Formats: sequence, C-alpha cells, structure tokens
Amino acid sequence: PALNYADVGIAMGKTGTSVAKEAADIILLDDSFGSIVNAVMWGRSLYRNIQRFILFQLTVNVVALTIAMVGPFIGVDLPLTVIQMLWVNLIMDTFAALALATEPPDPKVMNRPPRKNSAFIVTPAMWRGIFGGAAVFLAALIGLLLHIKHLGLEENSAAGNHWLTVFFCVFVMLQFWNLFNAKCFGTGESVFRHLADNRSFTLITAGILIGQIVMVQFGGRVFRTTPLGIVEWVTIIAATSLIVWGGELFRLLRRRQG
Repeated sequence: PALNYADVGIAMGKTGTSVAKEAADIILLDDSFGSIVNAVMWGRSLYRNIQRFILFQLTVNVVALTIAMVGPFIGVDLPLTVIQMLWVNLIMDTFAALALATEPPDPKVMNRPPRKNSAFIVTPAMWRGIFGGAAVFLAALIGLLLHIKHLGLEENSAAGNHWLTVFFCVFVMLQFWNLFNAKCFGTGESVFRHLADNRSFTLITAGILIGQIVMVQFGGRVFRTTPLGIVEWVTIIAATSLIVWGGELFRLLRRRQG
C-alpha cells in the first residue's frame, strides 16, 4: 500500500518481492540507493532542459507572429517569406532543440527544493524572459522595418530585397544569440563558463551560423535573399550579439545580489 499511494514508489529489482515490483513506479535493477540520486539529478536536469527549449521557442514564436501581423500595417507586406519562415522553424525548432537537449546533467540541481506536482512547467521567471526578450527583439525589428519603409523601397526591387535580406539576417541572428541566453536559464552562470564542455552545443550553433550564411549568400530568388558583404555580416553579428552581453550583465548583477 505504501508503494501504491506514494508519489513515486521505488522497489528493489533483485531482492524485492513481485508484489512490491508490481506496485512500484520505479524498480532499481542494482538495488542501490545511489541510483535514486542519479535518477533525480538526471530527471531535474532534463526537466530544466525542456524549460530552456520552451523559453527559447516561445520567444521565437511571439516575435515571428508579431512581425507577421505588424509588417503589413507598417507598409512591408511580407517581412519574411514562407520559405524563410520554414528555414527559421527548421533551425530554431530542430537544431535548437538538439543543442539545448545536449546539456549534461548539473549536480547543482540537487540543491534546489523539489517542485510541486501541480506546478506549471512555464514558471513566472520564464514568462518574464519570454515577453521581456520578445519586447527587445520587436523593438529592434520594427525599428528596422520602419527604416526600410522610410527609404521608400519596393519589396521586389534590388535595393528592397537587399534590405529585407538584412532584416531576415537580423531576425535569425537575434534568435541565434538568444539561444546562448536560454542555455543559461536556471543556473545564472556565465554562458562562457562551461561552453567548451558541451561540444555538441558548439557544433550545432556553428552549423546554424554557417547554414544561415550559406543560405543568404546562395539562396537567390528562391529564398528572396541577396549576398551580403563581409562588413555587413560583421556588423549584423556584432550588433545582434548585444543580446548575449546584455544577458551576461543581467546574470552578473543577479549573482552579486545573491
């Protein structure tokens, strides 16, 4: 009865009785209580990785939806094409999920109190991060759309496509750098502290960056892109990287406040 009514009933795999195994939720194959500690650490780390992806993905979706709705009111009917949105979904849904899922378990999660069974996976801190980050991104992107509209360029013209390519790259690079901020969610540590420890994350993010550059430089009419110069690429990457440095400053202030 105790195993049956417990939130998580645990039975021994070698010495436990058949009745205990039937009533339990988890069976320890090695009969070691140390396995419970490892299971809790992995479970909490996996739960936090899921929260990181939700935080990252909802921010992307809020920004993309708002831009698609606000663009026509500003005067830019198609800020992002359908193929560009599919590309964003591919790299942000698939590759970003893989990058965040490869985060190894952190022993520090054992210092946190257990969460309630009824607790929602999206916490108030996540909501603040989602809408706070989306507000910053939208301010930059809407400002760029207003600048494009102010130039009076037609969307199908060479100059218009060039500026919309810049807009597309800024949109993707903002989300790219925000991936590093999402990686630090729940720890408050610097993004560069354990960056070299996770080679999978580094390789995936490098692949996203290289893929974006290749698609823009060689996408042509299919992706509605025009090649950008080295100076433009450096400017876009450096300007959008302020997202990471702002996150680093915020995390530094939080650490000093304890």
